[in-house]
Amino acid sequence: MADSKAKSTKPANKTPPKSPSDPAKDRAAKRLSCDSNSSHEGAVAGDLSALEEAFRKFAIHGDTRATGKEMHGKNWSKLCKDCHVIDGKNVTVTDVDIVFSKIKGKSSRTITFDQFKEALQELSKKRFKDKSDEEAVQEIYKLIEGKAPVISGVTKAISSPTVSRLTDTSKFTGSHKERFDPSGKGKGRAGREDLVDASGYVSGYKHAGTYDHKVQGSK
Repeated sequence: MADSKAKSTKPANKTPPKSPSDPAKDRAAKRLSCDSNSSHEGAVAGDLSALEEAFRKFAIHGDTRATGKEMHGKNWSKLCKDCHVIDGKNVTVTDVDIVFSKIKGKSSRTITFDQFKEALQELSKKRFKDKSDEEAVQEIYKLIEGKAPVISGVTKAISSPTVSRLTDTSKFTGSHKERFDPSGKGKGRAGREDLVDASGYVSGYKHAGTYDHKVQGSK
């Protein structure tokens, strides 16, 4: 009995041995696979329309946490102003706000890209009254495609007599006057500390450093 257990053999492996692969072929197949994946990703990115790009740019404007997939009412109004959807005649700020409230959900504060297109379709009827519905939509799309938020409200420096008087170095007196040269440029350390003049000339001598020049000129 013990001999029969000792002599028991392992089941035969019927899987045929793999043939050695060609490293060059493997590298080529891997490269083709990577190329196909990258081309697919490029195609997906290329599918993003100019209208959707504009939507995302305005959707994230002023909000670092925004994903670009939804747009708030404030950014919607800015888009309509910056892209001249609001013309002050056919479409007003009130019209834009009414359409936004109509399109968005009752409990929602934002609109998606699909809802955005619905809102534009509503406004296009008022903005381009003399065109057909399809033409009006295309015209309003053209106003927005490729656009980005306009940055405005940059603070500008305001000049006033008070500020001018306080910054005019020619009117400084005392120790403050010593800190600037006649052109108004600061002297740096020399204007703050009493530095020892080791040139050998008396203080205020105007012809310092001209001795060598005179001697060479006389020769």
